[in-house]
Amino acid sequence: MLPDELERSIAKGEIAPLYFLFGEEDFLLERALQRLLEKVSPPDFRDFNCTVFYGKECRAEQIIDNAMTLPMFADRRVTLVKRAEELTADTLEQLLPYLASPSPQSCLIFQASKIDQRRKFFTELKKSDSLVEFKRLKEEQLDGFIRREAVASGKRFDAEAAALLVYYCGTVLRELVAQMEKLIVYVGSRDRVTAEDVREIVSDTKVDTVFEFANALGGRDADRALRQLQILMRDADAPYMLVGAIARHFRQLCLICELQEKRASSDEISKRLKINPYFLKGMLGQAKNFRLTEFQRIFSLLHETDLGLKSGGKQGTLFEMLLFGICSR
Repeated sequence: MLPDELERSIAKGEIAPLYFLFGEEDFLLERALQRLLEKVSPPDFRDFNCTVFYGKECRAEQIIDNAMTLPMFADRRVTLVKRAEELTADTLEQLLPYLASPSPQSCLIFQASKIDQRRKFFTELKKSDSLVEFKRLKEEQLDGFIRREAVASGKRFDAEAAALLVYYCGTVLRELVAQMEKLIVYVGSRDRVTAEDVREIVSDTKVDTVFEFANALGGRDADRALRQLQILMRDADAPYMLVGAIARHFRQLCLICELQEKRASSDEISKRLKINPYFLKGMLGQAKNFRLTEFQRIFSLLHETDLGLKSGGKQGTLFEMLLFGICSR
């Protein structure tokens, strides 16, 4: 079963007697688990009908006995096994008969991070469509995630707003959703969240300055780059993130140049390099400032800067040399 299918079945009240939830995306997993618990076990009677076990500390007979116990003042009893990846091989083997005939008046839920899907226990769960994996979302999936979350709250995110939000928050869904909640409160009765709203509420000064610095280098604007560098040098941690950020920026510019030489369209470049269209227009303009043959020299300069930082060189001087090396024609 896919996470979206689980969400829909929970919303409809179609609850199965058995679920095994696992995966790297713990935010979505925990949220699905909470929604499942709310649907199956009302808070007023949860103390009577919900028992929590932990993988390393429980035995198969405890889990089965609890799952077979009739509920009190409710339609179902919930048995939740957390950290189920710690269940021993013997315990999983002993649980197999229950998988074949789970109690219809119970909902047995396992929660885990990683599992070995080759084991018989998990192949049996797959057959009954009880295994739900929460995979970490890729960057290109976040735009759709933001739009779905917004619709559920009665709002709409502009494409630019969604792109900026991902830029500031990265792929950490917990942070992404927290910032979305702030934005939804901020826009109030408006049904639309704009890029300006994101800048106002979510904007990170350091991230913004790194972004502006990289863009100034891409535009070969030494004066603007120098101003941004002076701001960045006030932060002791900035130099260690700068080299990686600039290298990533110029790798993208290099790949854009290569694709442009092959006469690739803007849409094709956006899809192949996974660059949001909101940022692509500016990068296409920057790519025109460089010949493809120049990038080898730029990457050598970045390598020399990185080595200089690691050997204790003067940070300001190293970045100024890098700056003028890139911006000089």
